[in-house]
Amino acid sequence: MATRLLEKYNDAIVPALMQKFNYKSVMQAPKLEKIVINMGVGEAVNNPKVLDSAVRDLTLIAGQKPVVTRAKKSIAGFRLREGMPIGCKVTLRGERMFQFLDKLFNVSLPRVRDFRGISSKAFDGRGNYTLGIKEQLIFPEINYDQVDSIRGMDIVIVTTANTDEEARELLTQMGAPFSK
Repeated sequence: MATRLLEKYNDAIVPALMQKFNYKSVMQAPKLEKIVINMGVGEAVNNPKVLDSAVRDLTLIAGQKPVVTRAKKSIAGFRLREGMPIGCKVTLRGERMFQFLDKLFNVSLPRVRDFRGISSKAFDGRGNYTLGIKEQLIFPEINYDQVDSIRGMDIVIVTTANTDEEARELLTQMGAPFSK
């Protein structure tokens, strides 16, 4: 069961990218490599139970179980010791990645209040795109009544594109709602 986005990628996006950037081979066209969703939970330092609800929310959003991230070094000002759990992240590849991206662009982002599009300046220079979301409530899987606190997350879209222009065109063709 291939997703609409995966079929669209193979049938329409690759030929359009080949024509625009004058690629000689289909293999030169940029592809999505992975999507990493990271949720930092600073309150987990004082209350470790908060991390359980963050893991539950991220599992519902991504469709796969996240790994708990731990502090790399101690910071006395934050009462943080090396090895303490401070967040969770999940890496999506393959079909789950395309399903998540389709849901993000077509369902979740339009639910953001006063949404005018995502920034086209959040590329890193190597063809990867980073998007910050302020609340997990925009995803349809999250039940508003079961949320204990509102948490944001970072979504990193990693592509095989060599330049930001190629990556921007790839994401635009996939339906990314960039602001004008």
